[in-house]
Parts: sequence; C-alpha cells; structure tokens
Amino acid sequence: MDTRFFRDTMGKFATGITIVSTDYKGEMMGMTVNAFMSVSLNPKLIAISIDENASMYNKLQETKQFGISILREEQKELSMIFAKQMEKDRDIPFVIQDGVPVIDGSIATLSCQVMDTAKAGDHMIFIAEVTDIKSDVGDPILFYGGNYRTVKPE
Repeated sequence: MDTRFFRDTMGKFATGITIVSTDYKGEMMGMTVNAFMSVSLNPKLIAISIDENASMYNKLQETKQFGISILREEQKELSMIFAKQMEKDRDIPFVIQDGVPVIDGSIATLSCQVMDTAKAGDHMIFIAEVTDIKSDVGDPILFYGGNYRTVKPE
C-alpha cells in the first residue's frame, strides 16, 4: 500500500487541532498535534501520538508531563507556527496550568501526567492522566483533507 494514499485516506477523518506543550529545562515549547483522543473517564486519561522524528518525541519521555490546548478557529496561525508551516512572528501566549504550559485563549486546556507509553510503528503513544482542565466557549479549528476548516452551524 502506498504511503501517500494511506496518509490521504487517513486525512478524510476530520480532527480538531491541539498544541501539545511542555517545559523542557526552562524552555516552553510545543507542537501541533491532531492525533489526540480521550481514553478513559475513570481514571481520566487521554492519548497523543508523536512521530519519532519530532523534536518533542524524546523531550516528552523525559519531562513526563505536558499540556494540551484545544485550539479555537481564531488560533489557526498558532497551529501553523507550531506545525512549522509559518515563521514565529509573535510571542506565544503560554500560561502555566498545574505546572505545565498551555496556550492562553484556547477552547480547552488540559494538564497531563504521562502514565504509560507504547511504541507503535514510527510513533510513540503517550497515555496520560489529566490533572487539571479548563474549558471555554467557541468554535474549534479543524483539519480535514490536508486543509484547515471551520465548523459551520446548520
């Protein structure tokens, strides 16, 4: 099976966009991630999948904690900055939530502590317990078919 065809087909599943962030040796950093999901209500667990070539891959294994910021449609450019699709042209509005950096103004933010990891092909799946959560109103930015999208009310 062709890798491009597989990737394009997986892109037919619309996802929200998150920024996964951590404080690594005093430096707040993040990356755009759409491989994010809720895993369990008791305990409250989520999972993210990180490519082994990503700079965050080893850093998350060291820090064992991270923040998740679920982006609103007005935060598309932040997603592009963290996806390296656009040069950083502003200060990143990080705030600290339960000891980890998250993006201020996001629809929701989660503070997470890594509970387990699983190597899966060329990715690592990080399973983490949610230690704090904040939620706001707004519409998410979505990713579908390799493009950013917005929610259109019916």
